[in-house]
Amino acid sequence: MQSDLDTFLAQPGRDDRIAEVRREIDERGVSYIYLQFVSVTGRIMGKGVPAAHWERFAHDGFQLVYGATANLFIDRHGDYIGYGPEARELVGVPDVETFRVLPWDPRTARVFCTLFRGREEDVDPAAYLTSDCRGNLKRIHQDFERETGLHLRVGTEPEMMWLKLNPDGTPSVEGKTKPYCYHIDQFSELQPLIHRVISYGTAMGLDMIQGDHEDAPGQLELNWQFDRAEHTADRLTTYRQICKQVGREFNAFPCFMPKPFTGVSANGCHHNISLWEGETNAFLPDGDNPRMPSKLGLTAIGGVLAHLDALTCLTAPTVNSYRRLWDTGFWAPLFADWGFQNRTTALRVSAPGRFEYRSVDSSVNPYLSMAGLLVAMGDGIRRNLDPGPPEERNIYEAISAGKEVRRIPMTLGDALAALRDDEVMRTALPGEMFTVFEHYKRDEWERFCAAVTDWDVKEYLDVLP
Repeated sequence: MQSDLDTFLAQPGRDDRIAEVRREIDERGVSYIYLQFVSVTGRIMGKGVPAAHWERFAHDGFQLVYGATANLFIDRHGDYIGYGPEARELVGVPDVETFRVLPWDPRTARVFCTLFRGREEDVDPAAYLTSDCRGNLKRIHQDFERETGLHLRVGTEPEMMWLKLNPDGTPSVEGKTKPYCYHIDQFSELQPLIHRVISYGTAMGLDMIQGDHEDAPGQLELNWQFDRAEHTADRLTTYRQICKQVGREFNAFPCFMPKPFTGVSANGCHHNISLWEGETNAFLPDGDNPRMPSKLGLTAIGGVLAHLDALTCLTAPTVNSYRRLWDTGFWAPLFADWGFQNRTTALRVSAPGRFEYRSVDSSVNPYLSMAGLLVAMGDGIRRNLDPGPPEERNIYEAISAGKEVRRIPMTLGDALAALRDDEVMRTALPGEMFTVFEHYKRDEWERFCAAVTDWDVKEYLDVLP
């Protein structure tokens, strides 16, 4: 029986695409290639290789320790997260169609890779590595499409903050502009960076469409055209890589931390979601109400609401994520409800053909969030879940009037418990992915709980007598 790795290498046309990349390498003078994948936290990992060896790595892949999928971090007890030091090595094989020359260094290119278990493994040799979040999203999406005939298209709103650097080169907690939302003059202060980000983004395959200055100091949102989930996840990863490079060029720090400031808005990363059958948007209204999603779209919303507690663990994945929810007055999506253009609920219908999932921030690993959304929507469609009527009031006013609405988890610890209790949502992290994710995030939560912070000292140092 052919292994997953053999099937991957035997894809029709793959050898032709490998040859096309060789021609591009030679024509453009590329001398080095990053063979990269994405870790459990969304970091870009991998190896660099001379371009002279492109064919070798395209056919045979590279080897790296399994623990690289967890950033090769150790937990608070000194144990490697996910995999021990005795674990064998993964094989990373290029997805040839993702080859791109870096516009800021034309001698260097990057290509995303799919991860496999080693051929010599005792269990599932040369099988897909289930702690590969990027590969998992592709496979979960394929399963969803086979079952429903639909595919997921996503557009993201990647808010982030451009911060000043200290004299020693470390990032400060000071934005490069004032916190004036939609203010063109503040937007203009960042225009040199914006031009560079758009230039690099376009060269890397992002169809840049719009942008604005957001509420916080130095806070910028630049958008590109929505697409299939796996393509949008790759582009968000690429966008972050671009911003890091532009920061180096302009002596600025691109901050994707959800909540670096108290008292101003945080960095969200809203996901605008639609389900498509071929080129037909299946979320569009099919009744008399031009605002009401189709019956299928409503069941998808019902699935997201049903699994929102566990889904929050994937879309608000850090301790700091929950600062965004606790700092009042900034439209944080605390409540498991939905409405039309209602920014006080976790989901809103932002246009007739899509809904916006709001309980997601800038630290999100998009491969996990989109896998989670596929699983939740698939369950809603399968069980024909009714999300209930849309809430058109400010949710706080609705609650004051007697409506009972549950809050989403308000700490990472609560979200982790919700994920462990949700068997359906755990299928978005198949095999070893759940083990790696939970180990990493449980350790993060425990390290936070064990830490003495500046707030502790200020609050309790002189607590008695």
